[in-house]
Amino acid sequence: MNCCVLFCVILSLDQSYCQRLQHDMHFLTSTSRLNEQVVDKIVLQLNRVYPQILTNEEAEKFRNPKASLQTRLSDLLKHLQKKGDRHCQEFYRALQINAEQLFNDLPSRKILSPVFFLACFSVAAGLALFWYCCNSETQVIGRARRILGFSPIIIGRHARNICMLYLEDMSRN
Repeated sequence: MNCCVLFCVILSLDQSYCQRLQHDMHFLTSTSRLNEQVVDKIVLQLNRVYPQILTNEEAEKFRNPKASLQTRLSDLLKHLQKKGDRHCQEFYRALQINAEQLFNDLPSRKILSPVFFLACFSVAAGLALFWYCCNSETQVIGRARRILGFSPIIIGRHARNICMLYLEDMSRN
C-alpha cells in the first residue's frame, strides 16, 4: 500500500458525516444508483421516524414527482449537509436500512476496509516482534530497541514507551 493511499485512509477516519456525504454525493446521484421508491422510503423515514430531520414541507418537496429524481436527491443531500452532521448520519442510517447493498458500495465505506486490514496487520506485526525479541539473545533486543526508538509514527508514543520498558527489562534478565 503506498503512502498516498495510507494518508487517504487516515484522513477518511477523521471525516464527519457531512464530509463523507460530500464525498459520496456523486456516487449517489449518478444515474440508476437509487430508484424512485428507495428515495421516497428514505425521505419518509427521515420525516416520520426522525421528524426533526425533515419537516412535512421538506419531505413533500423532496418527494415531488414533478422534479427529476437526480435533482431531488441532490437537493436533499445538500439540504442535509447544511443542517449538520447528525442529519447526515441519519441519512446514512436510512440508506443502510433501505438500500443495504448500495450503502456497502459507497466510496466512503470502501476505504474503511483497508483500515481493518492495517489494524490486523499491525497487531500481527507487533506480536511477531515481541515473540522474536523474547526468543532471541540480547543483541537482537538492542536492535529492536533502536527500531522502536525511531518509530513514533508507526506506533503511538504511549505504546512505544511500554515496548521500550519491556525490552529494557528483558535485557536486564
